[in-house]
Amino acid sequence: MKTTSTRAGKSGIVSYVLVLSTAAILTLLTVSAYRRAMASREVQAKIQLRLDYSEKEDAILRSIMSITPNRAIRAMKHGSNASATDRDPLAWESIFKESLVLANASKSVDPELQQLLKITTARSGNIGDSALADISKIFNRSAIFKSGNPIGGLMASGTVGDSITLSLDDAYPPLLKSANSTVTSRDLTYPIIANDKRAVGLAAGTRPNYNILKYPQINFGYGKPGENFVAKRNWWAFSMNLGGHDTLATKLNSQSRDYVLSIYEIPSQLSISASSFMSLGKFASGESWNKDKVNISGAIFAGKAEVEGEIDLSALSSRRGMALSSGSTIGGLSFTNSPFTPGVRENYQMAEGDFFPVSLASESGRSAFVPINRGKEYFDRFDTKNRDPESSVLSSTSWNNYSVGALQCAMQLDIIQQVSSTNNMPTVFRFGFSKAGVRTSYTEPIINGLSADLPPGYVEVAIENGSYDFGTKVVDVAYGDEANKKFFFQTDVTGVVVFNNLRFGDPIAGIIKKGYFRPSAPYKVKQLPSGKICVAIYPQRFKDFLPLIGADTPAVNNSLVVNVDYTTATGSILLKQPSIPCTEQDYGLILEECADLTSFTKGFSLVTNLRLHFGDDFNIVPATPPAGYTPDGKFFPPCSIFAPEKRYGVENDPFSVSLSGQLGSLASDTVAAPVRPLDSKNTSGSLISSERITVNLRPITHTAELPPITMVNWLVLLEERRKEFIGN
Repeated sequence: MKTTSTRAGKSGIVSYVLVLSTAAILTLLTVSAYRRAMASREVQAKIQLRLDYSEKEDAILRSIMSITPNRAIRAMKHGSNASATDRDPLAWESIFKESLVLANASKSVDPELQQLLKITTARSGNIGDSALADISKIFNRSAIFKSGNPIGGLMASGTVGDSITLSLDDAYPPLLKSANSTVTSRDLTYPIIANDKRAVGLAAGTRPNYNILKYPQINFGYGKPGENFVAKRNWWAFSMNLGGHDTLATKLNSQSRDYVLSIYEIPSQLSISASSFMSLGKFASGESWNKDKVNISGAIFAGKAEVEGEIDLSALSSRRGMALSSGSTIGGLSFTNSPFTPGVRENYQMAEGDFFPVSLASESGRSAFVPINRGKEYFDRFDTKNRDPESSVLSSTSWNNYSVGALQCAMQLDIIQQVSSTNNMPTVFRFGFSKAGVRTSYTEPIINGLSADLPPGYVEVAIENGSYDFGTKVVDVAYGDEANKKFFFQTDVTGVVVFNNLRFGDPIAGIIKKGYFRPSAPYKVKQLPSGKICVAIYPQRFKDFLPLIGADTPAVNNSLVVNVDYTTATGSILLKQPSIPCTEQDYGLILEECADLTSFTKGFSLVTNLRLHFGDDFNIVPATPPAGYTPDGKFFPPCSIFAPEKRYGVENDPFSVSLSGQLGSLASDTVAAPVRPLDSKNTSGSLISSERITVNLRPITHTAELPPITMVNWLVLLEERRKEFIGN
């Protein structure tokens, strides 16, 4: 049986208008959502691109900061100006190009990273990738100065000629001046460090190359941010816009950012400052620094530091780390854990609002601390094994003359001959000095019987068998004949002197001799009770001695280096380079008549590679401070002593030793045994008991307190100058 069923229904009506309207609305909503998504994607892409540029720029800036001091040093070295091949790598243009390469700024992904991830083929969707071929679109100086700025170029220099006046934004440091036009012109092209640069608006003082500046706002505590310190600030300024190179491709409206790159030249000025590995808190004997006898104010800097025992230091900074004893305190803080644990410094600064007293150079972002330490070479101007000659140099100051104290001294005293290969008694000195601004020298026999001209300064006072009464005045006398150049000498004599053969011997028979004298020379040969042969220096005698030889005053001849000339060109093959550490076979140096150094109106410095014996009080007579400078207490002529080893006493061991001023070391921070800066030895080499050592150290706070010869460090700093923070 078959059944069919049909259900009746109403007919439907389709509205095409409604369907089309709905479809149009949905389509518009879809298009709108898509456009919003695309706009959002474009915004995100631009944000990501800006982040990429920001990270690249940060890497570029770090590279610039690390490259520049190396190039500045190379510009001071031999051959840096020999040819374009030597000069070009030192130019700012090359520095910028190399920084782009080191920062991998042309790629979003480092090719080495791709290789490690085994990505053999890749297509970058980052339109910011670029060859960066035209660096003038990235770096320029056109917007740095308000007026007076030369057109074009990559870097603006903070050093100008004496007659140049520039209008600077408040964002930029004070200018340096130089009368050397070569320095000012080359400083636009190369990072030039030179003694010809000088600060403008100096405070009163004896060192016109330096000024009193504010320590920058960085975490490295060689100084406290915002407080005064002594330095010279070389600086250069530039604008950078990495995104501006490819604006057409990226359609990114990127802004230039202005930067100042500084190299602070910082003379050693802390209570204790050295790039060496240093132990603080105990003597080598194991005795602790006595708090009643050891007073150290201000910060301490060491290449690497080890703090022992219970000692309280104001501040401590280092380049290569430090170890702190549990009983020590730094700035009133004790540390059971490392002070460099993340968050410790930040929490302290938030709670105390003060600078954290413990710091490492690596803790500051775009900054670097570069100690200039030539080690043993610093003492010896004849040590040329690691020195290049100094011709064709870009800077007006060569690296050796800048970094070796022995080469900086105005006066030079050299042993140039000895008796024989088995008898090292010196026979001839050579004395060099500044005369009318020009270095000159003469040789002087220091034993009787040598044929030589009469040394400068001697005046005829008698003929043979005649006499002269010198009273209490200490003089050197000579007996002989100038025509035949034969003389016998006696030094440090007083009273009546009869110039005859009976007293002196006969330097040349059959010839009528004459008698001569001069105020006693500031250098002699002297032996210790042990028999060790030494050069004796008498600084107080220079005041009367220098005018006799036509030399400039002690204001100019204010530093002395004492060396042995062991070179075959100007010295003797019999002489040997002194050893460091010093040995008993080497010559020594004795410092006597050195209590009153007020005749050295700009201070006094001594550099030697010989073991130094203090035979007298040193620099204990106050002087009149320079005009415009009011010291906190008595003012003493600023002095510095550089020697590989020091001992106290000559004829007898001293009962006690009192040290004031600053201490340092030229030792390396890689040696196993640390330097102990307060250790002192007597003339025989035995350690002086800690109970007999009194120490009062404080930092230098003014240019008037800088001695003629100092150790120098560089602080390299790269800062952004943001107009919204400076009102320009």
